[in-house]
Amino acid sequence: MDIGTLLGIVACFGLIGTAMLLGGSLGAFIDVPSVCIVVGGTFAVTFIMYPMGTVFGAFRVMMKAFFAKTPNPLDLITRIVGLAELARKESLVALEKAEVPDPFLRKGVLMVADGTEEHLVRSILETEINFMKQRHRQGQGIFKSMGTMAPAFGMIGTLVGLVNMLQNLDDPSSIGPAMAVALLTTFYGAVLANVFFLPIATKLGERSSEDTLYMEIVVEGVIAILKGENPRIVNDKLEAYLAPVLRENDTP
Repeated sequence: MDIGTLLGIVACFGLIGTAMLLGGSLGAFIDVPSVCIVVGGTFAVTFIMYPMGTVFGAFRVMMKAFFAKTPNPLDLITRIVGLAELARKESLVALEKAEVPDPFLRKGVLMVADGTEEHLVRSILETEINFMKQRHRQGQGIFKSMGTMAPAFGMIGTLVGLVNMLQNLDDPSSIGPAMAVALLTTFYGAVLANVFFLPIATKLGERSSEDTLYMEIVVEGVIAILKGENPRIVNDKLEAYLAPVLRENDTP
């Protein structure tokens, strides 16, 4: 589990809740019609913008923000260098018997062992990367759209509340409570957008970047093995993808 994501969300809601309690009653910030307008309206518009199955799929993808385990690129590089040494000592055909748990790397290694041409290996692997990024962008786009719609429906709810308030101006005692309820929808929309939807979209973008980097290292490593490059050169080439602080033998 990504403790940072969970801790950040809990901390945000905790700080907001504490501010509510210090300023008065927590019950004053609870209004069911406002929740229905913001939450219901946001989801309804999202179903208009995207197919229903895609929206539900995005919420499954959302779990990557909480539970995805970031792969260690150094472990990947070590594994690829080991495969390069095996191919250099024996042959490319020997790679068929190598134990490769990562499915993407295994696909590339098996193509190399089968004697597939370089341009085909690169084309197939890069196509998979491109479609993965496309799927990830779609999930991010849904949460970005919800982050845009939630404040908009908050404003709509506020306008509805203001209209109701203006219709009862003959009762001055009702103006204050009616205004408070009207503003709650804006509050709910801002909180949902800026504490949940938009941060989740950004975190999913980071996860996608990590996955893309991992897969790009695989592509270059597989091509280097196919070319029969020296394992030391393979290691140096693949470590160039990493920040200096992450490289095993370099200093920041």
